[in-house]
Amino acid sequence: MSNKQPDFFITMKKTSIGGSALLEGIMMIGPHKKAIAVRKPDGEIDLNVENLPVKRKIARVPVLRGAYSLIYQMIISIKALTYAASFYDLEEEEKTDSEAKKNETKSSNGESLSKTAVFFAILLSVGITVGLFFLLPNFIIGLLKIQNNVVNNLLEGVLRIAIFIGYIAAVTFMKDIKRVWMYHGAEHKTINCYEAEQELTVENVMKHTTSNRRCGTSFLFLVMAVSIIIFSFVGWHSVALNMIIRILLLPLVAGLAYELVKVAGRYDNLFSKIISAPGMLFQKLTAKEPDEDMVECAIMAFNAVLPTDEEEAKW
Repeated sequence: MSNKQPDFFITMKKTSIGGSALLEGIMMIGPHKKAIAVRKPDGEIDLNVENLPVKRKIARVPVLRGAYSLIYQMIISIKALTYAASFYDLEEEEKTDSEAKKNETKSSNGESLSKTAVFFAILLSVGITVGLFFLLPNFIIGLLKIQNNVVNNLLEGVLRIAIFIGYIAAVTFMKDIKRVWMYHGAEHKTINCYEAEQELTVENVMKHTTSNRRCGTSFLFLVMAVSIIIFSFVGWHSVALNMIIRILLLPLVAGLAYELVKVAGRYDNLFSKIISAPGMLFQKLTAKEPDEDMVECAIMAFNAVLPTDEEEAKW
């Protein structure tokens, strides 16, 4: 009798380390630490490493952890984006004189946003995301007056995806965003190199693909796909009621999409490949081929969050 493991349970060597691209830099998040590596205007790399707070119990509950992680990642990302941008928000002639003052305004853990500013930044981000990708499609399809719930929800989902693709394609024309996509590619290449059990050198990392199944792009695509299914079960009502229902169901949608991403990232089988395919394809837009300087930033940030034997024993 064969002892071969069923295809669904074939696992791959994976790391819990993930990251995100910043303005001229990369943030990597490990089990216990996060690190931000930014290429400064003078060509040097600024590396900022911090310990992560202990995750709440909700972060271990299936489905619920998806919504929690989304908010948690948004907070960390906004702070990291602001930190990276702080190296480039001054005119060239003002940088030297303002360096000391800028450092004073940053908090002791390297963050330059107050809690109030972070709260409003997150509120604005969530508002724009929900409004543009969830409420607007529903409003537009509602104007068509189609008397079929399934058709309405399907058209809404298709329009939502079309708006998302159009938005990403449009911002890609911006010079700074193009470089962010290149740093995004450097992040993926570095993680892929580590998971291939190769030494993290610039030469080795450059050989790997810019795609990764656990990317946030795949997560967003799955959120949209899951939303079509979930929203189909609640019918089609007035515009106001539809919007309220969709807002209330977003945590559930995000939670289910998060679990699918975890499955896709952990297992190497037909199911994981199918649910990852749209996001992997879309990464052709959002994860571009980086240069060696960008890869150097990614490697430095990645190495900074690798857990030590002492940390593993403690946790």
